[in-house]
Amino acid sequence: MQHLTQIESLIKMANQIGGFFNSYNDRDLARREVANHLDKFWEPRMRHMILEYNDKHRTLNNDLLPLVREALKILPPPPLPNIIRVARTASPQH
Repeated sequence: MQHLTQIESLIKMANQIGGFFNSYNDRDLARREVANHLDKFWEPRMRHMILEYNDKHRTLNNDLLPLVREALKILPPPPLPNIIRVARTASPQH
């Protein structure tokens, strides 16, 4: 069995989603449904990775189905990761 990289797995999953909705006659609805599915069911890290991949590979040969690339244009940006900052307290003066 071939081991897929993380981005290859995301591309494969996104294309499976796109393939399902590609059967819709209404292209705009299909695009919205793909974007909605990714927004609803993919964790922010996954959405960030697929958006970044698409941005870096804008050619027609970037392995994503055209419907998926269209949906990524309307996909809301994922939230930024929470960064917890710990305040440093001053050492007590003796």
